[in-house]
Amino acid sequence: MPQPPKRPRKPAPAAVKTAPSKGELHPRNRHQGHYDFPALIKASPELGQFVISNPYGKPSIDFANPQAVKVFNRALLAQYYGIRHWDIPDGYLCPPIPGRADYLHNLADLLATDNAGQIPRGTAIQALDVGVGANAIYPLIGHCEYGWHFIGADIAPAALASARAIVQANRALQGAIELRQQSDAAHVFVGLLQADERIDLTLCNPPFHASAEDATRGSTRKWRNLGKLDPKRKLPVLNFGGQAAELWCPGGEAAFLKRMASESAQVAKQVLWFSSLVSKGGNVELLQGWLARAGASEVHILGMSQGQKQSRLVAWTFKDAAQREAWRQNRWR
Repeated sequence: MPQPPKRPRKPAPAAVKTAPSKGELHPRNRHQGHYDFPALIKASPELGQFVISNPYGKPSIDFANPQAVKVFNRALLAQYYGIRHWDIPDGYLCPPIPGRADYLHNLADLLATDNAGQIPRGTAIQALDVGVGANAIYPLIGHCEYGWHFIGADIAPAALASARAIVQANRALQGAIELRQQSDAAHVFVGLLQADERIDLTLCNPPFHASAEDATRGSTRKWRNLGKLDPKRKLPVLNFGGQAAELWCPGGEAAFLKRMASESAQVAKQVLWFSSLVSKGGNVELLQGWLARAGASEVHILGMSQGQKQSRLVAWTFKDAAQREAWRQNRWR
């Protein structure tokens, strides 16, 4: 009996690619150039005890000291964003703030392409941070810079408790950030959104290791590359901390991105733009293929750079230009 002809695979949506010059942050990023340590210490006096001189004689901190990194982040948030109370439990991920800010500025530019070049601001813009973590860094910066309202989602009650303590300790954040638990670790979006909710953008820094052992090996390689492996010195196992859900998941980054692509199609009517960081370059092409099968209509691949570190931001939508214009008219006017 003759077999029916195979349906041709839908081609991947044409990707719009952009990339900054090497080492450059987004033009609106507040963290350009060298840090003003006297100003940082004024904003957060406790930083003073951690300041050292780097090999070039310039003030810096010891990035191998988790406590120093945490206090440094606290000072950055106080000086640049007005966040006066910020803390995370020991062992949780302490994020590099300039790179996290870059992600948000690039998302703001993406929304502006659907708004005649103007960045939509204010609490009418609803953002969903998938994996908000204990530090809540994306909602903090995103609300400060653009006034957006955030939903911060996580599977870990302890991480949400830490994020909630940060929000409650800062009066300016009251009503700006809602924290919500994803009760099923097997899902990303499914079961998280309410039926009548509309989300303008989602963001995510996915776990990129497949196991705790993989995460430890990766950190060891990073220290070796930085020339910091000193047998006489005890270094942290993970250079910026991190709990299980923050750093690894079964199948690693690729498996998480595949699940995210598939589930984004299931909530496509409720969301304008989805996005995720992608740490491994080879996973970008894989994600494009999964998005094509899911039916995405447009994909943007944005390169980001901080010092020697290169990363990728992938954003996608299931709405065509006319549908995005209708979304703007209904929500952003």
